[in-house]
Amino acid sequence: MKFLITMLLVFNTVLIFSQEPDTVPYNSYRDKWVLYSDLGFSSAPFSIKGDFSDGINRVKYRHNQKIVLGFGFAYKWLAFRLGFALPGTLRPKSRFGSPNYQDLGLQFNIKQTYWDLDIRNYSGYVIKDANQWNDTLTAIDPNSKLPSTRSVSVSINSWYFQSKGFKMQSVLGKSGDFNQSHGTWYVKSTLNFFGSGDDFRPILPQQLVDTTINVYRGNAFSALDIGVVPGYAYVHRWNNWQASAFGGIGGVLQAKFFSAGPSSRGLLGLAPRFDLRLSVGYSVPKYFVWLQSNFDVKSIRFNDLTYRQAYNTLQIVAGVRLDKKKKKVREQIIIG
Repeated sequence: MKFLITMLLVFNTVLIFSQEPDTVPYNSYRDKWVLYSDLGFSSAPFSIKGDFSDGINRVKYRHNQKIVLGFGFAYKWLAFRLGFALPGTLRPKSRFGSPNYQDLGLQFNIKQTYWDLDIRNYSGYVIKDANQWNDTLTAIDPNSKLPSTRSVSVSINSWYFQSKGFKMQSVLGKSGDFNQSHGTWYVKSTLNFFGSGDDFRPILPQQLVDTTINVYRGNAFSALDIGVVPGYAYVHRWNNWQASAFGGIGGVLQAKFFSAGPSSRGLLGLAPRFDLRLSVGYSVPKYFVWLQSNFDVKSIRFNDLTYRQAYNTLQIVAGVRLDKKKKKVREQIIIG
């Protein structure tokens, strides 16, 4: 009985948050030129879980992190951003090596949907705490460096919002913001290609695995998947401050592949998918400042072997909104 009452209260609360507001809940700056810059870091660690030797059940791969500087603009329905990694690293190069990172993004809106194209490329990984099985490493220098190991992700996502008053531009806070609190259910459609590979060596340490099994000798793991992630989004607005949160869980139909030297194999299966976005910031018509974070976890399973990769972004975004220059109209004086 208590469970039913709790569920009714939760359902009633969700319905209240999902109701259409009496007035338009957002401000639109689509007719302004929006110029912005962001500073932060992105990471794409991955791990491979399996029944390995020496009591190891998970091998963790990490890359060094660099501060990423991005520049972008938004106008009307289009937004574009390009990011570059700055010199220097956040972790010691002696332990985590020197990574390379590229990021390209494109966003646009069509009616009640928001579209996002994201391309990421990382190279230069280490196997964390490889001294557990590699006698040539020590506690001072425990990681095995893999400079030729790379990771790539290409994603096309779209969000459809139940409420017509919920606009992603106003959530992201560049070409819009909200003037009141508002929430809605949404459905995220997603198409992804992702994975990791190495041209010179297998991904897994060969001393941990049975090398007679092809997948353990794999030098590339990748997947192409498509699916939907339903969820709920809520924005809270007070004065000129704004905070938002997205949360969703769903699944994808996945074509997964691995290569082991000259041989390769493809399989078909299902995989879970999550959606989590958080942001907080200050926005007025002429400028804005935001702290934003995105978390995306993707996985591939080959029987007893599971490849899991997380794509994380944390950044500070600041920009200005500029009015279009109005065309000067010549005044004609008529002398009668």
